[in-house]
Amino acid sequence: MINKFLFLAILFLFSWVNTQSQWLDDPVLHQRVLRGIDKLYNFEFDRADSDFTEVIRLRPDHPAGYFFRAMIQWERIISNFDDESRDDNLYQMLDAIIEMCEKRLDENPDDVTALFFNGGAVGFRGRLRANRGKWIGAANDGIVALPLVRKAYELEPNNYDVLLGIGIYNYYASVVPDKYPIVKPAMIFFPSGDRIKGLEQLRQASEKAKYAKVESMYFLMQSYFVYEKDFANALELARKLHVKYPNNSMFHRYLGRCLVSTGYLGEAKDIFIEIEKRCSNKQVGYDTYDAREAHYYLGKFDFMAGRFDAALQFLYRSDELSRKIDKDEPSGFMALGNLLIGMIYDVQGRRQDAIMQYEKVLSMKEYDNSHKDSKGYIVNPYKRSK
Repeated sequence: MINKFLFLAILFLFSWVNTQSQWLDDPVLHQRVLRGIDKLYNFEFDRADSDFTEVIRLRPDHPAGYFFRAMIQWERIISNFDDESRDDNLYQMLDAIIEMCEKRLDENPDDVTALFFNGGAVGFRGRLRANRGKWIGAANDGIVALPLVRKAYELEPNNYDVLLGIGIYNYYASVVPDKYPIVKPAMIFFPSGDRIKGLEQLRQASEKAKYAKVESMYFLMQSYFVYEKDFANALELARKLHVKYPNNSMFHRYLGRCLVSTGYLGEAKDIFIEIEKRCSNKQVGYDTYDAREAHYYLGKFDFMAGRFDAALQFLYRSDELSRKIDKDEPSGFMALGNLLIGMIYDVQGRRQDAIMQYEKVLSMKEYDNSHKDSKGYIVNPYKRSK
C-alpha cells in the first residue's frame, strides 16, 4: 500500500479545492454561499447551516448546498476529533453528493461543477478515512479523485479556485517525498510535483480565488510554517486569518505557533492564555488538542521565566492530555514536555527524577534534538544559565 503521507497530501488536494466551484448562476445564492462559508470558518455552525439549507431549498438540483452542509459536519468532527459519533452521518452526506454528481457526469462528462463537487466529496471521505486510520479506503479515494481534479483543471485552467488544488498537489508532491523518502517509489504512479510552482500557485489562489481564498491562505501559511520555515510570512497570514475568523481554533493556534517561532513571546503567551481559557469554557471548536498545546507553551514560557512550580503544573497537564490523545506514538508535545520536566527537576535538585524523565524521552520518537539533549543531561545535569 502506498505510504499514508502521500495519500494525505493527495487527499488535501481534493478537499476544499474541488468544492469551491462558483457555478451558481444566481448572484443572491452566490452571496449566501459566501456568507455561509465565512460563518463556517468562524465555527458559527448553526448560522452556516441556515444559509446552506436555504441554498438547497432554492436549488435542490445543485450540489453546492449539500456539500457545504456536509462541511459543517467535517468542521465539527475535526474540532472535537476524538468524538466519532458524527462520522457515519458525514459518510452518508458525502456518498449522496457523489451519487448526485455521478448522475450529472453520466449526462455530461464535462460538467465542471459535477467534477468539482464529486472530487471534493471523494476527497473529504478519504481524509476522514485517513484520519481514522482506514488507509486502504483512503488510498482508493485518492486514486479516484486525482483524475477528477486534473480534468477540471484542463476544462478551467484560468480558474483560481481550481488553482488551489493544482498548487497543493504540485507543492506536496514535491516536498512530501523529500521529507518522507519511503514514499518516493510510490510517486511513479503520480505526476511529479514542483515546489516553487506550487507555492506560487497557492499565493495566486490566496489573492484571487473567489471561494477558495481562505483555504488557499491556510495551505500557504501551513506550507511556509511546516516545510519552508518561513515564519515571517506564515505569521502575516496567521494574523489575517485570526482577525477575520477569531473563533476558528486552528487559525488561533497557528497564530500562537508563528508568534513563538518569530520571537514574539509576550504576544504568544497572551494567545495561549486565551486558548486555554476558551478550552476551559468549552467554547465550540476548542478541544483537548488545543488545550494540550496551550498548556505546553504556557509551561514553556513559565520555565523560561524561572517560574518552575507553575511551569510544572502546565507541563503535567499537557502530558496528561497527550496520553489521552497520542494513540499511535508519543507526540512532540509529549516528548518535549517531558524533557522540560526533567530539566526543571534538575534545577530543583531532584536528580533521580530528572534522569527518569530523560530516559522516558529517549523511549519516544525524537523531536527537535530531544534525544541529544536527554543523553547530554543524563551525563551532565541541566543547569540554568545565569
